[in-house]
Amino acid sequence: MTKFTTAFSAAAIATLLLAGCSGGSSSTSTSTTSGAQPEVTDIAMMETSMGTMEIELYGKDAPKAVENFVTLANQGFYKNILFHRVVPGFVIQAGDPKTKDASLVSDWGTGGNSIYPGILFPDELNPQTPSYKLGYREGCLAMANSGPNTNTSQFFIVLDDNVKERLPHNYTIFGFVRSGMDVAHKIEGVKLGGATGQMPMQPVKIINIEAGKE
Repeated sequence: MTKFTTAFSAAAIATLLLAGCSGGSSSTSTSTTSGAQPEVTDIAMMETSMGTMEIELYGKDAPKAVENFVTLANQGFYKNILFHRVVPGFVIQAGDPKTKDASLVSDWGTGGNSIYPGILFPDELNPQTPSYKLGYREGCLAMANSGPNTNTSQFFIVLDDNVKERLPHNYTIFGFVRSGMDVAHKIEGVKLGGATGQMPMQPVKIINIEAGKE
């Protein structure tokens, strides 16, 4: 495993087993799951080359992850970053700034950054929070990392409710796709290849993410 640097050139995030999350709700949430719902504190509009997703964020359940995501988004960090990992029926993953440079393709999935000193920040896996209790389901947004407490800027979106049966609950849940899940499924359907067999052959880009209070 390589050492983390200021730009987080770390061990293979591309090979993660990703954990998931469940949809939350606010007064306008599309979630229909019964029981306690996560409090929606922020909304992010993620514009991609295949369409736009509206994402609700859970700043009470995962304050560090949400603050990091919102701040980086509004600084323009995610502009032109690619979805470098697509696993049909499982997840789509993005957030590695190395994907802006095609010459670094062999390292895609190993990069990241954050707003916190030392770059890496801890997991937020409190079993008492509503998002943790709801578990993994289609549309949820969670942090990708390379092990406990190694979060940076990479994230994933879950593509199927059955993911909850396939993953350990090891990754911070911090949001849910309120609308535009059809865009995630369009990304899921692209032709894949590359060394991992999980890389879109036609680049799928994040054009911009804008985030603010609910």
